[in-house]
Amino acid sequence: MSQSTFTILLGGELRLTDRLRAAISGSRFIAADGGMRHAAALGVMPELWVGDFDSTSPDLDSAFPEVLKQPYPAAKAATDGEIAVSEAIDRGAKRLILAGALGGPRSDHALQHLLYAVSLAELGFDMLLTSGEEEAVPLLAGEIELDLPAGSLFSVPGFSELKGLFIHNARYPLMDFHLPFGSSRTISNVAEGPVRFSLASGRAIILARPYDLSGV
Repeated sequence: MSQSTFTILLGGELRLTDRLRAAISGSRFIAADGGMRHAAALGVMPELWVGDFDSTSPDLDSAFPEVLKQPYPAAKAATDGEIAVSEAIDRGAKRLILAGALGGPRSDHALQHLLYAVSLAELGFDMLLTSGEEEAVPLLAGEIELDLPAGSLFSVPGFSELKGLFIHNARYPLMDFHLPFGSSRTISNVAEGPVRFSLASGRAIILARPYDLSGV
């Protein structure tokens, strides 16, 4: 993996899994506030730690004295995660892994991470959001393939009306499908191995649970 890949450590849930290890291998790291707590579990040392530090305990603060801290006031116009992503982009990021972006106690933050990832994908960034157990990838006009185990669950909620949606190698395939905005038609599908997606127009997110084989 090149030095243009950055993993942003966010404050949501994160479980160390083989897929997470593979995704972040060779990455550079920036921590956003309390997301620094994941650094020890991952065995990594971020090059920068940003935020207002309202979610950083004194013990966590003292555990990483060598990491450069960049504090921001609590009354700011962006989340700590968005600030961390901006710092990564300034350092040449092309691929962004938002670790700890899903789940956690703040559903508003989790939703914002999903929306922000789609907007960054529209700008040409390669995006992955992960909790270790769950992964999310933006789906825009074009084609992508996700390497998912057979029997694992995935969903494709639309953030707009979707036109020309194809889903191949799934229990419930779709061919040139029109998904109205707000429809649940693409929730809870089952992979039969690597799944191929294509879309003519619209914005969506693929939410996959590669370790949830309840669809077998």
